[in-house]
Amino acid sequence: MKFRPLHDRVVVKRVAEEEKTRGGIIIPDTAKEKPMEGEIVAVGPGARDDKGTLVPLDVKKGDRILFGKWSGTEIKIDGDELLIMKESDIMGILEGSAGAAKKAA
Repeated sequence: MKFRPLHDRVVVKRVAEEEKTRGGIIIPDTAKEKPMEGEIVAVGPGARDDKGTLVPLDVKKGDRILFGKWSGTEIKIDGDELLIMKESDIMGILEGSAGAAKKAA
């Protein structure tokens, strides 16, 4: 099934977190927090300003992003757990490789 969000909404797939800490301790599933990092799967066309002009989104499909802990609405499409959120819930775009982003954190 294809899903296209409306207005300034985006569909995000959470990125899996590490199973171990830096010290090598394995974290059980029950103790893990949901990751606040994800990849954009789909974007809406954009929001309209006061004059009715379409303002395109700053993010695009494939961007890796950071979002707030309680951001978005969880949904399931074709067995995949996804989030739908407004662009304003996104804190930033992670640029560069995934390894570089983790080292910076």
